[in-house]
Amino acid sequence: MKLGFCRTVCRVAFMIAVISLWWGGIYAQDLSDLFVEYGAVCEDVVNREAQAVSSSFPSGIEKLYCFTRISGAKQPTVVTHVWYYRDQEQARVELAVRSASWRTFSSKRIAPENTGTWRVEVVDAKGGVIETFRFDVYQQP
Repeated sequence: MKLGFCRTVCRVAFMIAVISLWWGGIYAQDLSDLFVEYGAVCEDVVNREAQAVSSSFPSGIEKLYCFTRISGAKQPTVVTHVWYYRDQEQARVELAVRSASWRTFSSKRIAPENTGTWRVEVVDAKGGVIETFRFDVYQQP
């Protein structure tokens, strides 16, 4: 009876280890090949394409998007768009990357008083910044 119980426990432990390694691989792939093939801050995303791309937007804009085409993923992973206003983090959006070339985007509502310098950092699953997009929101006359 003891031997059967030990075998069952060992099998369960082995299955948990295999699943953990597989699941951890989603986040732990070699990310050195992961890069932003194209990216932009824009006013909209239509049919998976950035629209009205710019590096300067009027304060009356209600929402902006950060669009990225991520390339080089060897297996499913994630990237995070981190939005900063005047060097203060405003939003953090985790996005799935499910193939070697994957388009994705995040959005951020912009308050009219939030004029000045902004940036969006694209961060890989290990926390490394793989791209930065800088833009300004200017006061409308």
